[in-house]
Amino acid sequence: MRSEALLLYFTLLHFAGAGFPEDSEPISISHGNYTRQYPVFVGHKPGRNTTQRHRLDIQLVMVMNRTLYVAARDHIYTVDMDTSHTEEIYFSKKLTWKSRQADVDTCRMKGKHKDECHNFIKVLLKRNEDTLFICGTNAFNPSCRNYKMDTLDYLEEEFSGMARCPYDAKHANVALFAEGKLYSATVTDFLAIDAVIYRSLGDSPTLRTVKHDSKWLKEPYFVQAVDYGNYIYFFFREIAVEYNSMGKVVFPRVAQVCKNDMGGSQRVLEKQWTSFLKARLNCSVPGDSHFYFNILQSVTDVIHFNGRDVVLATFSTPYNSIPGSAVCAYDMLDIANVFTGRFKEQKSPDSTWTPVPDERVPKPRPGCCAGSTSLEKYVTSNEFPDDTLNFIKTHPLMDEAVPSIVNRPWFLRTMVRYRLTKIAVDSAAGPYQNYTVVFLGSEKGIILKFLARTGNTGFLNDSLFLEEINVYNPEKCSYDGMEDKRIMGMQLDKPSSALYIAFSTCVIKVPLGRCERHGKCKKACIASRDPYCGWVKESGVCTQLVLGSKLAFEQDIERGNTDGLGDCQNSFVALNGHSSSLVPSTTTPDSRARQGYDARGRMLDWKDPFGSSENTDPYVAVSSHNHQDKKGVIRESYLKGHDQLVPVTLLAIAVILAFVMGAVFSGIIVYCICDHRRRDMAAVQRKEKELTHSRRSSMSSVSKLSGLFGDAQSKEPKPEAILTPLMHNGKLATPGSTAKMLIKADQHHLDLAALPTPESTPTLQQKRKPSRGSREWERNQNLINACTKDIPSMASPVIPTDLPLRASPSHIPSVVVLPIAQQGYQHEYVDQPKMSDGAQMSVENQNATLEYKTIKDHLSGKSPSHGVNLVENLDSMPPKVPQREASLGPPGAS
Repeated sequence: MRSEALLLYFTLLHFAGAGFPEDSEPISISHGNYTRQYPVFVGHKPGRNTTQRHRLDIQLVMVMNRTLYVAARDHIYTVDMDTSHTEEIYFSKKLTWKSRQADVDTCRMKGKHKDECHNFIKVLLKRNEDTLFICGTNAFNPSCRNYKMDTLDYLEEEFSGMARCPYDAKHANVALFAEGKLYSATVTDFLAIDAVIYRSLGDSPTLRTVKHDSKWLKEPYFVQAVDYGNYIYFFFREIAVEYNSMGKVVFPRVAQVCKNDMGGSQRVLEKQWTSFLKARLNCSVPGDSHFYFNILQSVTDVIHFNGRDVVLATFSTPYNSIPGSAVCAYDMLDIANVFTGRFKEQKSPDSTWTPVPDERVPKPRPGCCAGSTSLEKYVTSNEFPDDTLNFIKTHPLMDEAVPSIVNRPWFLRTMVRYRLTKIAVDSAAGPYQNYTVVFLGSEKGIILKFLARTGNTGFLNDSLFLEEINVYNPEKCSYDGMEDKRIMGMQLDKPSSALYIAFSTCVIKVPLGRCERHGKCKKACIASRDPYCGWVKESGVCTQLVLGSKLAFEQDIERGNTDGLGDCQNSFVALNGHSSSLVPSTTTPDSRARQGYDARGRMLDWKDPFGSSENTDPYVAVSSHNHQDKKGVIRESYLKGHDQLVPVTLLAIAVILAFVMGAVFSGIIVYCICDHRRRDMAAVQRKEKELTHSRRSSMSSVSKLSGLFGDAQSKEPKPEAILTPLMHNGKLATPGSTAKMLIKADQHHLDLAALPTPESTPTLQQKRKPSRGSREWERNQNLINACTKDIPSMASPVIPTDLPLRASPSHIPSVVVLPIAQQGYQHEYVDQPKMSDGAQMSVENQNATLEYKTIKDHLSGKSPSHGVNLVENLDSMPPKVPQREASLGPPGAS
């Protein structure tokens, strides 16, 4: 009981956590290097110069009576489909229909480019067994013609193509003949404002949709028209009028009109449809909030599948959104049921759209065909009451949307950078015509090939991704260096087992199957699960099967079981998995290196894919998934269950190793960070120590200099300093002057012997370098202040001598106080008369000698009058402060 509860819990958890369906992977892939060998049509004729090309501008292709019709610009080409083609496809006939010069001139006058003023063939239909109906833009003046089918001869005069063919080649249009009447959907004016669904020709009256009514049509883009039962169904996309408040929201639509509609009465809906109804197509991924694919790209004709009539449609996301595509299938019965449901209305321009109650719907019910079971008494639509006609005029929109089969997309493609644009279906594939194969064309020149299958409900709800084919040939299809890879159309030809892919510049013939790639490898042939391929026992090769083939062959489309089959050693086979029964079980490292394995474990044969001359594809992929994806496409596998599991022991060891390696790396990182910080701190401390040492050295130098003048005591007796009386103007005092003073040496304690020599004087770093004059003045002024601090009655200023401070046995005073006469003192400096160099040197020597004698006499105790006499003798010569070098020299040194 507990195990069942756990199983139920995990099952519910799986469905609750289911996300967006994943993209399926193809069983095989055919790249462009392989598909370049396919024949291409570029508009050439046999025997003509194939180097010259002209612009085709292909609009559509159609197959009729074993002939391929290619509608292009100004031309229609016919290709015989029974003729074999090897490298290039040549046309058998060409119809030329160019616009008249008058129409071209008018087109140019309206502001169109010359490349737009051509006749682009937009309508090519089979009107009857031997007549072609063709319409072209004709330089923005649409026209139509009838041609004989076998000879392409012009049958009658052309007539207007208005409402049958668009004006511009860029505008979308659809058209078909049903019961001799032409049903078309396009625009009716030069500016493409008036969109219309139109019926013309035949014996019925001409009908159209209501003009300029957004409730009927609002900027539609027509995709397909289908004849089914009593109705003609038009598939298109348009701006949703019910969501005008949300901006331009585009919805896919399907609309119906009755074939026997004769229009309304003269009062209401005269010459207009009385049976026009439209509904939304729902192609979305289910969930709490549905993810919608709203851009309708293409729709197939009605196909009979598993007892039901269905249509397949390709959708994509908006072009300003992330790329994504989906394929949804719709049952024609579901479409018919929606048109019998409730209507939707907007009561006021500002109100929301709401369903119309059933009691408000008039009788007979609007939208029904006249003469049907519920309207037997109304033979034609002209007899409908006005209430019914007025209601259908204002209520063309149905409330409910047409659901897709099993309410989800049949196929999804969301992990690629392209959108799906075209679709073609082979509902009778295989030698027994019991399979359905779907071909999807994209805007990048890639074809996706699927096998459509039914699920448990019997409906079309599963698919198998068989192949991805890159068919675009840039060497042959590019024109003037431009590449247009968007697929314009696809036509399937069962007798030749080929698919014709139309681009704007070329048409490529692609085989339905690429069986020759598997060669003689039976495993690859069976595993491909391609309904067009089979293993022929007699020849021992993989061969493309045709209808009614009597060859004995083997296939396994449902499972692709290859158990017990031999290995493929020499074939180009790639396996989508880590291992497979297709790979030899005794694979050695050397053999792996020789064969080559990609990152996903897919084995590739060791050959140059571009240089190989064999008709083999090196990029064939065989799936190795063996489970059914509930949300997407089935993925096949041939692996055993235990090969896909990881041992618990190995997983635990891997986790432990990862933890240990993480711890080691973390420790290394932390150590590096700490070591870096420690080095930074050591560098900062080292710089601080150097700065402190520098400061201490500077302080010690300053202290030594201060001690020379303050604390140093001379061991010699303190002699007195003779202060020479000088005047401020530099002249000696007169003999009668009494301003002469002697200053004791102990008053300023100058020890010249303690002065530092130039070698021992520390050099201090100065932030700024003052001028020499200011530095000398400050030093002398400090010495004067020190000498005169204790002599308040000094009348003469102290002027420092320019004697240098040198070490000497005797103490020589560094300053001399000059006595100045009180009378006639002038505070100015008088310039000395200019003398010759020799006279100046003689005067300096005499001054030095007199100063030395004066100091000597003073020290020996002689009368101070000598000094006065000395001054008197020197009165005749100009005063001169002795030079430092001369003062420090011994007597007679000069």
